[in-house]
Amino acid sequence: QVQLVESGGGLVQAGGSLRLSCAASESIFSFNIMGWYRQPPGKQREWVAIITSGGSTNYADSVKGRFTISRDHAKNTVSLQMNSLKPEDTGVYYCNVVTTLRNYWGQGTQVTVSS
Repeated sequence: QVQLVESGGGLVQAGGSLRLSCAASESIFSFNIMGWYRQPPGKQREWVAIITSGGSTNYADSVKGRFTISRDHAKNTVSLQMNSLKPEDTGVYYCNVVTTLRNYWGQGTQVTVSS
């Protein structure tokens, strides 16, 4: 059972930056995919960014060029650097891990971008 704990959310003005981190309870070497999703107010959860076990990354068009996903094997973390934030980036951000057995989700961290 993998446990994921997100941190780094908060309130920021438009144009600002935040860095989210997700700490896993075990080595991330065994994870096929690590990613970030978000759920804007009143909307469904949506995919933001992923990083594969091979290091390949992919981003939703809405965040491409502004967000960067990375991982740290020594710390068993995956991070999301968010720059040039916009009010439409507001939402609860969730860490996600895909293993050969199942999907795991963190509890979420709130990001609020004021205009």
